[in-house]
Amino acid sequence: MRTGRSFHTLDKDLGRVTNTEAAQRHAFRPVWRLGLAVLLLVAALILATAFGLGNTDYAALAAGLIVAGWLGLAIGSNDVANSLGPAVGAGAIGLLPGLLLVALAEVAGASLAGGAVTDRLANGIIDARALTVGIEAQIVMLSALVGAAAWITTATGIGLPVSTSHSIVGGIAGAGMAALGTSAVEWTTLAIITSTWLIAPLIAGAVAGLLVIFVRLQVLDAADRAAAARVWLPLLVGAMSGLFASYLVLLARPRLPLLSTMPMVVPAGVAIALIGAALMRRKVNAELILSDGKTGSKRLFRPALLVAATMMGFAHGANDVGNVAGPLSVILAGSATTGSFVMPVGALLMAGLAIALGTLLFGRRLVVMVGSGITRLNAGRAFCVSLATAATVLASSALGLPVSTTHVAVGGIFGVGFAREWLDRRRNKSRSPMPAEETRRRMLIRRSHVATIAAAWVVTVPATALLGGACCLLILRLT
Repeated sequence: MRTGRSFHTLDKDLGRVTNTEAAQRHAFRPVWRLGLAVLLLVAALILATAFGLGNTDYAALAAGLIVAGWLGLAIGSNDVANSLGPAVGAGAIGLLPGLLLVALAEVAGASLAGGAVTDRLANGIIDARALTVGIEAQIVMLSALVGAAAWITTATGIGLPVSTSHSIVGGIAGAGMAALGTSAVEWTTLAIITSTWLIAPLIAGAVAGLLVIFVRLQVLDAADRAAAARVWLPLLVGAMSGLFASYLVLLARPRLPLLSTMPMVVPAGVAIALIGAALMRRKVNAELILSDGKTGSKRLFRPALLVAATMMGFAHGANDVGNVAGPLSVILAGSATTGSFVMPVGALLMAGLAIALGTLLFGRRLVVMVGSGITRLNAGRAFCVSLATAATVLASSALGLPVSTTHVAVGGIFGVGFAREWLDRRRNKSRSPMPAEETRRRMLIRRSHVATIAAAWVVTVPATALLGGACCLLILRLT
């Protein structure tokens, strides 16, 4: 029995989360400096317009594109480690091919599945019918982008981990209230979104916990680990691939009649599941041959981590693209005067490309840090967390609900840690109880991470609402 190591898993993984946050702040410095320059440039554009040195419509469009572009770069550079770090650390893929793979997955997710979140942010938080003047709509969304960018830049500069999704939601609500009053805010929608920020990490934790129990019992603790891996890992990856393929087919439903789409879902899902299982079995066999009989979890889960990284990239692009494309679609609409704003496909594509560019240009240092032994999760646990996070984020994206990928991943880490502790208790019921001091120490560690997430949620929305509102009032007064 590994009694000396029992009950340490969750605390070690939470320590790695803390190290990852420190690595993110360090790797984010070039983007942070760029953010300061962007804010200064946008301020100059607004002041130039106020003094009659430029056209208001063009100034709003230029400022919106600049801030949206920076936010896309920031999202791509800061969150790539969630997708790619475990796969690179386990040796499943090289750094440059991994960055390219995740960048492509981000663009695909943004283009194919980002519409629901984008539409929610463009039309769901503020009643679009209240924006009766085109320039007023542009100013509201520009103010939301500037408020979110200012908060992210400030919070990062002082070392506070914040969420882009939380920031942009607060910015839109604050700017809308400043321009149109509290009645223009769709409070029910806002309540649903904020509730999702609490529920999504819990769902990811439950899914990740069930996955780690399954993997531990069926594969890692099997008498013949290699034989179990040949059976169960292909089945797991096949099921994952099949469900993902079915999801992609369902994405075509808005473009095709429902009756013509539904009969394609099951055959497509089954076909991709069989192909995925066959390819995974081949990869597992190859890894077992290369390992010379050593069946460590790192080698066994290399192929599965690669699939999970691709899904995570797609899910991240699908959800976080709305933070950029939602406000940008309203700004691009320009002269729209009534009704809801139609989401231009170009907004999704531009936002997706900005996120992908951030991944390629600034993600390298962070992925190397997170892929190191200091912050890298065990391969099996990383697979369960990545898969649970991707599934939860994709489901949120399908419902048009913006969530924080990082917070969902932390929820998955909690779920994996609690599941492993349950398994250890089940295996070693005769264990002597831990000293009260040790129990209290671990409880404090865990509560501190819950408090960090709660503080980010409680502080970010009011802060960005105030910044967005103040920016909106200032621009309206100047113009």
